[in-house]
Amino acid sequence: MTTTSLIDPVSLAIVFGGTAAATVLRCGWRECVTTITEIGQLWGEPFDAEKARAELAVQVQEIRRDGILRATPHVTGDAEFDEGTDAMIRTRSIGSLIAAHEKHKSRRGAMSSVAVHLFAQAAELAPVFGMVGTLVALSRLPGGVSGGSDFTGAIAMAVQTTLYGLLAANLVFAPISRLIERRARAEENERQLLVDWLAEQLADSCPSSTAPATRVTQREAA
Repeated sequence: MTTTSLIDPVSLAIVFGGTAAATVLRCGWRECVTTITEIGQLWGEPFDAEKARAELAVQVQEIRRDGILRATPHVTGDAEFDEGTDAMIRTRSIGSLIAAHEKHKSRRGAMSSVAVHLFAQAAELAPVFGMVGTLVALSRLPGGVSGGSDFTGAIAMAVQTTLYGLLAANLVFAPISRLIERRARAEENERQLLVDWLAEQLADSCPSSTAPATRVTQREAA
């Protein structure tokens, strides 16, 4: 058996084409567009926490030197931190930084969840269309067992479509789903650590930060 003998365009079309069509119908075009965006980010430049921290360190130094009232937003190149630091300086509140972070975190989480769900659906559907291909192949069996090459070809297609469905589910769709999930989790952890560091560095420079207000409220409640 050669490698080329394992490649059957008709079987591939049934499994991958059917899985793709069923996934689109089940999840919808909007989820597909979101997933394409997430897939593009997998092969794009990942979030560089060290670079972002170096850029934010410049902003921290400026705020400590000039004060929050005279500070100007420093462009870091990251949309979330640019928006967060701009809001923090404008309102003189670390709470604004955290609010911006939570907004972007929610958006990213929603997008990654959509992509994870879509590929999980594809992994679930691929073996189904492997069985569909098997049924199509069996329906082509000749009436007698002496069908010769037609009989052999139908059995081969039945086996191949089942194999394609299992391989697509377990070596393509499910791994991509997990890859998106792991990368999203890793980025969120890095961003959260960076936000926590930034808030700690500037806690004494923002007079209207949420932390002092919370302490006052607690004392008054006591």
